[in-house]
Amino acid sequence: MYQAIQDNLKLISKHNMESTLHIGKVGIEKESLRTDKKGVIANTDHPVALGSALMHPYITTDYSEALLEFVTPPLDTAEQAIQFLGQIHQFVYPNIGKECLWPASMPCILNGEQSIRIAEYGTSNLGQMKNVYRRGLGYRYGKVMQVISGIHVNLSMPEEFWPNWQAALEDKSSPQDFVNQQYFKLIRNLQRVGWLVPYLFGASPAVDKSFSHQGVKDLQRWDEDTLYEEYATSLRLGDIGYTNHRENEIGVKACYDNLPDYVSCLTRAIEKPYAPYEEIGVQVNGEYRQLNANILQIENEYYSTVRPKQVAYRNEKPTQALLDRGVQYVEIRSLDLNPFSPFGVSVEQLRFIEVLFVYCLLGDESLIDRKEREEIDINAHEVSHHGRNPELHLRKKGESIWLQDWCKEIFASLLKVAECMDKNSGNNLFVQSVNQFYSSVESVEETFSARILSSMRDNNLSYYQYIESLGKKYCQFYSCSERCEQTTNDISKAVETSLREQKELEANDDKSFTEFLEDYFAKKN
Repeated sequence: MYQAIQDNLKLISKHNMESTLHIGKVGIEKESLRTDKKGVIANTDHPVALGSALMHPYITTDYSEALLEFVTPPLDTAEQAIQFLGQIHQFVYPNIGKECLWPASMPCILNGEQSIRIAEYGTSNLGQMKNVYRRGLGYRYGKVMQVISGIHVNLSMPEEFWPNWQAALEDKSSPQDFVNQQYFKLIRNLQRVGWLVPYLFGASPAVDKSFSHQGVKDLQRWDEDTLYEEYATSLRLGDIGYTNHRENEIGVKACYDNLPDYVSCLTRAIEKPYAPYEEIGVQVNGEYRQLNANILQIENEYYSTVRPKQVAYRNEKPTQALLDRGVQYVEIRSLDLNPFSPFGVSVEQLRFIEVLFVYCLLGDESLIDRKEREEIDINAHEVSHHGRNPELHLRKKGESIWLQDWCKEIFASLLKVAECMDKNSGNNLFVQSVNQFYSSVESVEETFSARILSSMRDNNLSYYQYIESLGKKYCQFYSCSERCEQTTNDISKAVETSLREQKELEANDDKSFTEFLEDYFAKKN
């Protein structure tokens, strides 16, 4: 890995490509639960003042009616993405009344599964499909794990980078095939070192006792209201989070060798029936419980910490979009909400992720075999549950390696990449971000997860009390923050447009929902 990065950095320099070695576009998707004034998950409708959750480009919902999702457009810099995300927050807060946004990944107080309303999207076939898909997730995995929140970062390289890089590598494939190959190499390398993200930025070492999931039986008691794991970094990414628990049992493991094989794996899972899901039923007493009884209802059900993405047209399958137009960007899904930031993520984190992204692009070409896949899965689990254990060793190419030693190896190369990215920028912001988070390697107490537990301990607070105090602080922050008039106007116009578009969509449906689903799944990749 490190030799490949060193060689590729020399190639970048030889062909004078430093000016294009940066992120082309960056976008953020941030999930946050709405809570009532008592810190319980909200049971109210998605506010009309926020527009249509089905059609609004910036404000939607994820699994639950209470689980807001803020989506920035693809922007040129991390600073612009953070600024836009902040403006969405500023628009939302005055429009949710006395409710608040929960600023952490693990949920607020839940009063059982019945307290979690599945998101609703109106009466159109498309809206019903989104709702039924979520019903299916509830039947398959339970509702509780579906209200865990996260940050997704969408990144791409600049368009001008690719032809120069292809020429430098003397690659003879078609331009789109080359881009696809490079992005899949990047994804494989992100999986190899992906454990680094929860180690540094994991911020879910504890959970409120109302989070009733079978995985919590292994957690320790912090106080009468809180469960935790002593060395955990990200319970969200661990056994109690949203993962495909049965993927080895039912053979749904995605292949990241190349785009066709990746699509083929997901397609097989969408088309293959699974007996336990058949027992749930698809239509029961005239009501849909799930979209189908197959291993996956749709592609998005396959959980992964990183995904190749292409913007899909309305009613177009994500896999079809990938096959038709190739990989447009990569979605990194492993960040917990940062409770120390009113945005849920900091600009310094985003810069670090950008460096990691380029690091993985310049890394090893090799494929992931079965043995390495097992190592990747084990490392991810160990860091999520035991990442701050000073004795933790991970697995690397069949051997045991101390986590701290592996971190130091990675950071040495990250610093070289950051220096190259900073070369033509007139500043050293990327180097600063790498150096900033290296402190978490030198001292595990600097990691987000350690800081959360330390703050809870020092202030004698439960998980709920600590996170609620931050939530109230950020409510005040946004009430005093300056608004960008142009962005606020854009979001307001999108509210009106989205409500109108939803009505038009509902009025123009010319098929029954059953016919709509049959047509959707009949489309072949």
